Amino acid sequence: MSSTPRTRRLRLRLPRRMFSQVLLMQVAIAAGVAVLATGLFLAPLSAQLDDQAMRRALAIAQTTAAQPRIAEDLQTSLPSVNGPVQIAAERIRRASDAEYVVVMNTNGVRWSHKDVTQIGRVVSTDPRRALAGKDVMQIDSGTLGRSARGKVPLRLRGHIVGAVSVGIKYDSVRNRLIHAIPGLFAYAGGALAVGAFAAYLLSRRVQRQTRDLAFSDISALLAEREAMLHGIREGVVALDRTGRIRLLNDEAQRLLGLDAAAIGGPLDDLLGPGRTTDVLAGRVTGTDLLTVRGQRVLVANRMPTDDGGAVATLRDRTELEQLSRELDATHGLIDALRAQDHEHANRMHTLLGLLELEMYDDAVEFVGEVVGDHRITAEQVTEKVHDPLLAALLVGKATVAAERGVALWISDGTLLPDRLLDPRGLVTVVGNLVDNALDAVAGTPHARVEVELRVQGRTAVLRVRDTGPGIPAERRELIFTDGWSTKKPPAHGKRGIGLSLVSRFAERQGGSAGVAEASGGGAEFTVVLPEALTEADLAAEPAAPTAAREGSR
Repeated sequence: MSSTPRTRRLRLRLPRRMFSQVLLMQVAIAAGVAVLATGLFLAPLSAQLDDQAMRRALAIAQTTAAQPRIAEDLQTSLPSVNGPVQIAAERIRRASDAEYVVVMNTNGVRWSHKDVTQIGRVVSTDPRRALAGKDVMQIDSGTLGRSARGKVPLRLRGHIVGAVSVGIKYDSVRNRLIHAIPGLFAYAGGALAVGAFAAYLLSRRVQRQTRDLAFSDISALLAEREAMLHGIREGVVALDRTGRIRLLNDEAQRLLGLDAAAIGGPLDDLLGPGRTTDVLAGRVTGTDLLTVRGQRVLVANRMPTDDGGAVATLRDRTELEQLSRELDATHGLIDALRAQDHEHANRMHTLLGLLELEMYDDAVEFVGEVVGDHRITAEQVTEKVHDPLLAALLVGKATVAAERGVALWISDGTLLPDRLLDPRGLVTVVGNLVDNALDAVAGTPHARVEVELRVQGRTAVLRVRDTGPGIPAERRELIFTDGWSTKKPPAHGKRGIGLSLVSRFAERQGGSAGVAEASGGGAEFTVVLPEALTEADLAAEPAAPTAAREGSR
């Protein structure tokens, strides 16, 4: 069994690196352009040289025919080698370096020729067009071979008496064309060399910018980049040096409320003025910057790029912030329960002592007072705040305030019916404002916080006053900005979100949130919420009570 050796096929492969591929393609393009330009130049060059030769022959013929002596000699002499016409024609031929100068009569008989044996004979080509008075240019073959010819009529006193035919040797025209080709190729080669050098410089620049990666590597990196950008649960926004968005992944579109059409648009126009825009544009610097966009709490980080742009990342902290606030509320309830437990233990010890002393009447009176105090605190809140969520919140806050040595008052003008459209939103607003007020007055003498909830038509008006140090006039606009706070951040989160959420909630309801100086010192926060109540409340809204202001501890 015979085996035949395998033959290897030669396979041409493109270089793998982008630098080599770009250089090869550009050199190939430059070479192709040079060859094409050379071909386009050579294609009409032959026709141009032929036309130049025919026009030269025609000009010599016209110059010859313009000499009246030749026409007179044609009429008065016979065709001969030493005739005046032959002598004049040969002089012109030698002076102009023409192949031949032929003078003929109206019958086509030659009076002159380079080959003297042809004198007296009829011309080999048709002279009728020239004898008819027309100038003729053509490439034709005759007794002397192929030549570029010019023929003109010969006139004497306005009458055609013959014709002049001048020929330029065609080999000279072809030689001019052949001599022009090397120079043309030299120019084309020089242009190709310059193009190849420029291609090399450009390819080196591409190599540096692409870090000498192959096309396949770049394609793979692009696919991985797209998968990563659109797969991660973190928003990514890329900006160019002019502040226009050049990349926006799916998560960033969701967090910012934009769509893919926003790519290419200016950031300031798409997001509008606000802290989120300032953070992404780099006008606010720092790490893990808090900002609020719509109903979402975001954490943003921004990193400049080498081309003058930047890449910003966004993380959704809304759920974490909600958990943080629930944790704060849980701590508050724990503090309240601890305070009640401590107070309950003291009361039980007092009651036990009265019973051991057999002071039964005093024990009964003490129990009645304790139960009555607790009932009064809850009744004071529920008489003025009919919404159960808000009432429960204020009762709990009153217990926490008492533990911290702060008097929490419900204003005489407070009256809120149980017809709120969004009670949970108002609970968030009241809780944030009361917590801030308690923090502001805690540890100060005669600390007091006053809450007022009133209804004007369908509009709910909330005021929270405290006896703390107040807010300086120059900072009253800043306190509603995302991330702005005078307090130290807790271990489980960041400050500067509560008042921003209050302001955003009021704005979504078409209302407003503001702060001013309270009468007697301290701060007074006012939140106006239009159309916070249902229509049913308009007819059933009672007048505000005039009972004396009570404090709850």
